Amino acid sequence: MVPALFLAHGSPLLAIQDNEYARFLTQLGAQYTPKAIVIFTAHWEQETLTVSYHNDVYDTIYDFYGFPEEMYKIKYPAKGSTAVADEVIARFEQQGIPVQKDTARGLDHGSWVLLRRMYPNADIPVVQISVHPFLPPDAQFKIGAALQGLGAEDILVIGSGVTVHNLRMIKWDQTEPEPWAVEFDDWLLAQFQAGDRDALHRYESLAPHARFAVPRPEHFVPLFLAAGAGDHSSAPQVIHRSYELGTLSYLSLAF
Repeated sequence: MVPALFLAHGSPLLAIQDNEYARFLTQLGAQYTPKAIVIFTAHWEQETLTVSYHNDVYDTIYDFYGFPEEMYKIKYPAKGSTAVADEVIARFEQQGIPVQKDTARGLDHGSWVLLRRMYPNADIPVVQISVHPFLPPDAQFKIGAALQGLGAEDILVIGSGVTVHNLRMIKWDQTEPEPWAVEFDDWLLAQFQAGDRDALHRYESLAPHARFAVPRPEHFVPLFLAAGAGDHSSAPQVIHRSYELGTLSYLSLAF
């Protein structure tokens, strides 16, 4: 049995950095050994929910620019799984959620940076799923909920994103988080603790500093996807919380 996880994927440099969050991910991977991983990534946007579908080794996608040369030499040679993808697709179809297959796309950095830290041997099959950033939060939750129970089959569902993600407000030399970023995360955690899903789904109008924290929702919606896929009977567990560059949140939750 494994929980559904919301994990911050932060900067691509996480792949080579030795910091608190990178060490946490290594420890997290040692804690769970799933038979497969299903990951929603903020860096794959599609209007129709799209599921990777093959058994071959994924290409590693370098969807970032201006980073050290060593970043572009990293490979994460995980394989896909059509068997797991078939189960995922069937679950979406049972809930009336339109879904399509993709047989060619590689793993983007929203997936492989995290997974390389957690499972460096790349020996666990991965099924990658796209996000539609502009569906309302209740629809995101419904998509995630279609996968509820996969954890009982030892299939790890991950929503890969960031709660506070505003690259224009990064403070490059700052080690302490900006108060507004902390306040936004505090508000999210308070609503999860209270079980107030309606407030969470109305975060844009209710949460403090929502406009700064979530200028565009592609990195935020994996939170709702992971919440839907997890245990709805109790509040999530905060498994990590730290900040980088003043505003970049590494808040991570287990559902």
